[in-house]
Parts: sequence; structure tokens; C-alpha cells
Amino acid sequence: MTGPSAAPYAGLGPDQVLDAVAAAGFEPDGRLLALPSYENRVYQVGIEDGPGLVVKFYRPQRWSDAAIAEEQAFACELAEAELPVVAPIAVGGRYLLRHAGFRYALFPRRGGRAPELESAEHLAWIGRLLARIHAVGSRGSFAHRGRIDAETYVRAPARTVVASGLLPGLHHGRYLALTAALAERIEAVFAAVAPRTLRLHGDCHAGNVLWTDAGPHFVDLDDARTGPAIQDLWMLAPSAEALDALLEGYGEFRDFDWNERRLIEPLRTMRQIHWAGWVAARWHDPAFPAAFAQVGEARWWDQHLADLAEAADRLAEAAH
Repeated sequence: MTGPSAAPYAGLGPDQVLDAVAAAGFEPDGRLLALPSYENRVYQVGIEDGPGLVVKFYRPQRWSDAAIAEEQAFACELAEAELPVVAPIAVGGRYLLRHAGFRYALFPRRGGRAPELESAEHLAWIGRLLARIHAVGSRGSFAHRGRIDAETYVRAPARTVVASGLLPGLHHGRYLALTAALAERIEAVFAAVAPRTLRLHGDCHAGNVLWTDAGPHFVDLDDARTGPAIQDLWMLAPSAEALDALLEGYGEFRDFDWNERRLIEPLRTMRQIHWAGWVAARWHDPAFPAAFAQVGEARWWDQHLADLAEAADRLAEAAH
């Protein structure tokens, strides 16, 4: 591939990052640290006579300006409700900024360590905060950020995989048939559960929850969408006991529909397929083949197909 889409961040180097921060009215001191992020580019920047900042450059053409504005407004709404969510910094009344052809936002730097997901106390604490986040999320709606559904997380990623050239051609028919069947089964479970939906963090795994002596705080609402409450809970629960601890805390602040636990297996399957489609869609970005070289090998796709076949069997059993 050629052109900007072949390397979406080719024009973003250290000078451009520091210049963008300076253009927002801050004086960088030259310290610059790239933070782990594949979808966007995120840097920690030292500031003269002040605390450091985090600057996030949004991936070109992923979200519309309106969708980014909804993410930022949701983060600010949560922060205003005194929830520990890292919200963007307003510059001249705006959160979404532009420099050198890139869209970006500034955030206060908040450190932390991974939460202890074996600790019932930590899990209950996170559960209480997620209940409060969901209480705020239920007060409004997204118009531009999409939903957690089978079209977005199964059918569309499957089409991307087949079109990418990564999946060996002899598997195309099987992959499309298998993902189509999974989409139907997933939709059947969602229809049976009929969950209430609300604005969510959307990607609430352990990497997006940071712990300090003051407790947990939540970062990176880049995947905020509309979906069922269980979406923000299941990835933080490595066991049934952990889920019980999360829900015990959750129930102190918000009612939880226990029937939504039936959605965990569909959501886990959706995440597998969506991840494959995400990597396939980003393969032109040099960071992806370097980080996920295994996806370029036929044996990875053989295992992926086997995993999806097992998921189809589990969903079929769960339906009875």
C-alpha cells in the first residue's frame, strides 16, 4: 500500500508531538515517553514548571469528530460526577485539537499499577465504581459511537479478515459460514436475555484500570459504546468467584440483571472475532506486523478457526 493509509503515523515524530503540546499552550521540557498503544499513539510529555501530560493522537479515519466528541463528553460527565476517570483537558474551550494533520487531546498524567483481580476487596471496589459509572451512562445515549452487537463485532470483522489476504484462501468459505452461524447464535442469546443497554467504557480490562493507594481509576474510553452492563464486568473476572465479588460491589449502587451472565460466552466470542478483524484492518500499519507477527502465519488462523468451532459448540450447548 502507498499513501497516508499505508503508515497512518508516518508524519508523527518526536518534534511533531512536542510541537502539538506547545501549540496547546504548554511548554514541553523535552522529556518524551511513548506509552503502550496500538490503535492510537499516546505519549507522556514533561512540562516546564508543571506536572507532566499525556497526549493522545487519534488514529486517522477511525472515529468521526462527532464520535470523538461523545467519548470526551462522556469522560468529562463521569469526572464531574466525581468518578475516577481520566478526562481530557480543555484548551480554549475545546477538547479535540489539531496539529500537522492529526487530531489529538491532552490528559493529566495519572500513574498506577495493575489491579489485584484475585482480591475480593479490590474487585468489590471496582464493582462499586462501575455501578456508579453505569448510573451516569444510563442518563444519556450515544448517537455516533455504535453498539456492541453481532454486526459490529462478528460480521463486519469477518468480512475484513477475508478481504485482508491474511486468512488462507482455502479457509474463506468455512470462516464466513462459521462466523455467520456464530452471529445468529449470539443474536439469539441477546434476544433471549433482552438486556438493558447504556453508555459503557466498552473495553474495561485490567490494562485500563490503574490502581494507586487511593484506589482504582479508569483510563482510555476509546472503545466507549452502547451495550449491556456485563460488557464492563466480564473481562475483569478471571473466575466465577471473581465475578461474584465484582457483582457484590456493583449491587451496592445499582441493580444488576443476573440473566446478563448468559451474555459472557457470546461477548467472549465476539471479542475473539473482533480482535482478528482489528488486526487484519490495521495490517498496513507497520506497528501491527511487528507486534502480531503470528497473525501472518497460516497456523495462527488454523488455531483461530478451531477456537471459533469450539465457541460455536459452547453457544449451542448454552442455548439448551
